[in-house]
Amino acid sequence: MAKTDKLSAVKGMNDILPGESARWEWLEAQVRDLMGRFAYRNVRTPIVEHTQLFVRGIGEVTDIVEKEMYSFEDKLNGERLTLRPEGTASLVRATIENNLLYDGGKRMWYLGPMFRHERPQRGRYRQFHQIGAEALGFAGPDVDAELILLAVALWKRLGLTQWRLEINSLGQPEERKAHREALIAYLEQHTDVMDEEAKRRMYSNPLRVLDTKNP
Repeated sequence: MAKTDKLSAVKGMNDILPGESARWEWLEAQVRDLMGRFAYRNVRTPIVEHTQLFVRGIGEVTDIVEKEMYSFEDKLNGERLTLRPEGTASLVRATIENNLLYDGGKRMWYLGPMFRHERPQRGRYRQFHQIGAEALGFAGPDVDAELILLAVALWKRLGLTQWRLEINSLGQPEERKAHREALIAYLEQHTDVMDEEAKRRMYSNPLRVLDTKNP
């Protein structure tokens, strides 16, 4: 018999074995029960989507789209496909494609594996799992407060105590526009210490310059 290489899981994509999987099942049960109490309904989207969905939904000039997506060409038909790196874009696509808002707003949630091609390290994996809730088709800030209360209720149910809720906002559209212009003006004064990637993002997505790993 020919000697074969030992097969193992892809680095950063881990097995969940009996014993540990029981904890996952408990967590998922808690999430399902709480989402039901808040009248959120489950949506299950495909793991593979058209690449353009994430380019448009997340933004082309982001680390996720430029560096972290598992994208490939389907050799059967030439389509550009991607393993989903996050859940919101898929849920919004499903909402629009299936006309779910025809009779009013919808409260929905999702749970499942996501994929990002980054260097595996403690707490960061190439296949990770995400829980998300979205309230689509509702106007006003009250739905934002509802989602915050939902998150707090989940943390309490899970027994988490060492946390602090912080809310951050760039304000209304006019305020965000002024912030963007001020940030670009500031960055233009410091191009001598910016790398090429930061210079490229400075006008297309200046907030992403603040994500740089370059000291």
